[in-house]
Amino acid sequence: MRTVERISHLDAPTPEIWERVVTAEGLNDELRPWLTMSLPPQLSAGPLDHARLGVPLGRAWLRAFGVVPFEWDDLVLAEVDPGRRFHEISSMMTARRWEHERTLTPIGAQGTRIHDRVVFEARLGGQAVEALMLVLVSAVFTHRHRRLRRRFGATRY
Repeated sequence: MRTVERISHLDAPTPEIWERVVTAEGLNDELRPWLTMSLPPQLSAGPLDHARLGVPLGRAWLRAFGVVPFEWDDLVLAEVDPGRRFHEISSMMTARRWEHERTLTPIGAQGTRIHDRVVFEARLGGQAVEALMLVLVSAVFTHRHRRLRRRFGATRY
């Protein structure tokens, strides 16, 4: 199992950030221009605040440059604390286990700490493949946090 964590301090209130990051539009804004991700119909229609927990929600496709499908994610939301946190425990084509936990913590009245923690286990190839995946997942989440800081502004606390 490998772990990637990224933390950013954003210059926007937690509710504003939550409303953005739990939508398909917000997710894809974080991933562009390199990737986009489709969402199952239950999640495409709105925020994940009301999604069913602990059951497969459907397959989400990752697409290179928004066009070429190259990876899928069988989405399962384990926990959602609306406005604060979600925890996804899924499987992917390349990962036997994929956990993504995102936590938003208010900093004063106008700031938010956003913390992403991803834990995964490669489906095939053992440690060498996990090491390559670690590089790729790290790059994707570094990019996502860069996009979040650009959109909301960033402060060092």
